[in-house]
Amino acid sequence: MTHRTLVIVGQGYVGLPVTMRAVEVGYNVVGIDLDADRIGNLRGGISYVDDVSHDQLRAALATGRYLPTTDYADVAGFDVAVITVPTPLRDTLPDLSFIEGSSASLAEHLTRGATVILESTTYPGTTEEMLVPILENGSGLQAGRDFYVGYSPERIDPGNSLWGFVETPKVVSGIDADSLAHVKAFYDELVNQTVPVSSPKEAELTKLLENTFRHVNIALVNELAIFAHQLGVNVWESIEAAGTKPFGFMKFTPGPGVGGHCLPVDPSYLSWQVKRKLGQNFRFVELANDVNDHMPQYVVQRMLELLNERGKPMKNSRVLLLGLAYKKNTGDIREAPSLHLADLLRGYGAAVSAVDTHVESHRWPAGIAQTTLTRESVAAADIVVVLTEHDEFDLGLLSESATLVLDTKNCVPPSVPAAAATSVHRL
Repeated sequence: MTHRTLVIVGQGYVGLPVTMRAVEVGYNVVGIDLDADRIGNLRGGISYVDDVSHDQLRAALATGRYLPTTDYADVAGFDVAVITVPTPLRDTLPDLSFIEGSSASLAEHLTRGATVILESTTYPGTTEEMLVPILENGSGLQAGRDFYVGYSPERIDPGNSLWGFVETPKVVSGIDADSLAHVKAFYDELVNQTVPVSSPKEAELTKLLENTFRHVNIALVNELAIFAHQLGVNVWESIEAAGTKPFGFMKFTPGPGVGGHCLPVDPSYLSWQVKRKLGQNFRFVELANDVNDHMPQYVVQRMLELLNERGKPMKNSRVLLLGLAYKKNTGDIREAPSLHLADLLRGYGAAVSAVDTHVESHRWPAGIAQTTLTRESVAAADIVVVLTEHDEFDLGLLSESATLVLDTKNCVPPSVPAAAATSVHRL
């Protein structure tokens, strides 16, 4: 049996689950990532992506059909390539350098009949206006005639055990009918359902719409949480009560800010494109950015107030952060509000430590001491701030302690005995 060769550029939270599924259905997969530490771990059967177990990774390696590598020379003769590289913001502007670099490298090995698919989040028009020219110029081939190109927005939700890569419907597109047919046929092998749209622009906007919707609604409840606290209202109880309505309401909860590769970035891509192309401001996105970006400052303000009530200044206070990752049960600290929060705290002269076993050791942020969650570490802190509700955290330790606790996720259980109740405060 001849196995087709698939290249997946990016072996992170998006690319690695796709890689595992592709090996499972029979592809020879070349996994490209420029992070040598990550590639070394993958070759050793050590997964740093929580959705991919060590056993699953080792089973893929054992087939002999998965090659983790940093070398684009290994992609020669590929049939399909999927680009899942980051698209961060640099000084508030979209940075597509990872797409440009990976596209140029793939173009050197592009052959007739191959398919190239972009999954990275970006503004409408990127696939046709940037990706296609790079591939054509680097290969001497013509898109649509000699090879096929499409866009399919990633919908990976790290830590979601119900809706994984296979179960989540996959939006697919192509630059022409033949490209769409090839892109759809590829994903039909990997997922339960594909959803074709008429062009890459619609697919690119789909991703931005999904995350802008979340971003705006999170900003709404974040601002509501600030006002509710000032009014003496339990916002969490109101949200739970509103969530019982079976129609016309979707539950969103407050937090210390937004993080990851989506919410802090994707809406700004859309806002930037609207400004660039139309000369207009996307006011909802700009307002949501303002609210969510300032949540770490609000958390610090609450901490200052709580410490002040105990006659303790922030300077030289020992602050313990529970969770650095932006999302529960993952180790992703990209754009995580915890990093901004820690910078603010150090600016006040606080000594900051944190607990998060999900974060890779070589990505642990400088200036934050690494510790574990124990009675002793809680007792040694002047204030504990819960930023991420990882399942392995024994939050009962916080309920039992007299140490100040600011719970930004409303996940710490009620204090027993009641005498300790004043130690735990909600966002």
